[in-house]
Amino acid sequence: MHELSLAEEILRTIEQAVHGQGCSRVREVGLEIGQLAAVDVDALTFCLESVFKGSVAEGARVRIDRVPGEGWCLQCGRPVPIDSLYAECPRCGSPQVQATGGRELRVKDLWVE
Repeated sequence: MHELSLAEEILRTIEQAVHGQGCSRVREVGLEIGQLAAVDVDALTFCLESVFKGSVAEGARVRIDRVPGEGWCLQCGRPVPIDSLYAECPRCGSPQVQATGGRELRVKDLWVE
């Protein structure tokens, strides 16, 4: 389950962001997760609860914003919505689509005390 390592890295990112800022507690963590990022959101949420215990983020609410998949069709020369990395172009059916969005996983914002 790679979601556990992702959760640990998210906690490290949070701790680095609040280090030296005089914050005593993180109340909310906002994440952006792309549709094409191959992340099981339920598993990640469960893992975050576990790794947050005993940290500055213990008890923090986790808000997840999903980013839709987007690609560039080499045949059409246009951006197209995609729901998998190897999707065909929904306009022309070409298999030559490069993913351009929806693969991200990032800490978007933090609410702290």
